[in-house]
Amino acid sequence: MPTFSYRALQSDGTMTEGQLDAPGRPDALRQVETLGLRPVSLAEKAVAAQSKNGSPLPASLGNISFKFESKKVSAKDLENFTRLLSSLLAAGVPLSRALVILYKEASSPVARAKWKEVHDLVIDGMSLAAAMEKSPETFPRVYTAMVEAGEAGGFLDLVLAQIADFQSREKELKSKVTTAMIYPCILLVLALVVLTVLLVFFIPKFQKVFSSVHGALPLITQLIIGVSHAIRSYGLFIAAGLIVTGFLVRTWFASEKGKRVWEGLVLRAPLVGPLVALFAMARFCRMLGTLLGAGVPLVQGLNVARKSIGNQILVDAVSQSIQRVQQGGRLGQSLADCKGLFPGSVLEMISVAEESGKLDTELVRIAGVTEVDLDRHLKTAVAFAEPLMLFLIAGFIGIIFIGMLLPVFSLQDYIK
Repeated sequence: MPTFSYRALQSDGTMTEGQLDAPGRPDALRQVETLGLRPVSLAEKAVAAQSKNGSPLPASLGNISFKFESKKVSAKDLENFTRLLSSLLAAGVPLSRALVILYKEASSPVARAKWKEVHDLVIDGMSLAAAMEKSPETFPRVYTAMVEAGEAGGFLDLVLAQIADFQSREKELKSKVTTAMIYPCILLVLALVVLTVLLVFFIPKFQKVFSSVHGALPLITQLIIGVSHAIRSYGLFIAAGLIVTGFLVRTWFASEKGKRVWEGLVLRAPLVGPLVALFAMARFCRMLGTLLGAGVPLVQGLNVARKSIGNQILVDAVSQSIQRVQQGGRLGQSLADCKGLFPGSVLEMISVAEESGKLDTELVRIAGVTEVDLDRHLKTAVAFAEPLMLFLIAGFIGIIFIGMLLPVFSLQDYIK
């Protein structure tokens, strides 16, 4: 069973460290919280290196590591920063002092420099969210929007804890998706190697046989032979063209206009679009419900919560609804035009909650139900991706074999 080392805050605000055994990271976090501690960092201990006879290697050999410095703050450092800042603020530590502690205890020089930069901006009178917006490569737009909401509502420690939990869930989700896609990706690489060998080496030999046959080849065979000839004659130019085209497309999608086009395509995608919409709705509802529960006015809460959606097309749709609320409209009716984001049942629940005066609690409840539904849809999508990729790989290879065998089957007719 893995061993985890942790650092956590006690109820009196002092820091403590320890180790525990747990099947996984979520179980380890729960064990730390069961002890009455606020977890700050949690890391799995590396297994000691061993020699061939099973005895531990000397420390000078077992501790050898290779470090490559990166100019970007890692996701792990950002999660630790978020969780520790939340714990310090919840313990009553002032923001400026908490930031000093963070940059002094940072595990990497890059993170230390970034946390100090945020501290200096806050000391100069800038809000924490505004200071973080100066570094979009480290703090995503959703991150800063949630921090802004926490500062506006006076519950920054709670929001930071939610962000840290979200980062942990996102890391776990990416790990699951990566693990599930390893096998299909290996098959895809092998399929590309097989296709390349077939097109470059074997099909030319078939082509010599076919050239001696007096008769028209099937269309699929002609296409395969044409592709083989193009790859053998212009392979380097084709590869260079694909690389340049991919770079230009990526650059265009990074622009404001291209980003909107890409987000529109994602929303219309059969399997991915509904997942993006569910994720955006869960973010929006949880953010708005938390803000309203803290006493933030509805219009101000809407302006902050819409930044957490992440998709600019959906943000624009919600912005139009906010204008209707500013003009005196009800929230449920104003969001009715955002059908791609809010289903009719959700709009009805929002309208009923407005009438009963329980909008904040209902929005948080809707977010919780939506997140459960989102997890179920994600598992289905990941499970569907593997057989789909296998089907596509088998289809490409099967087409080539069929295209090459069709003329072979008809050779005896020409011989007769």
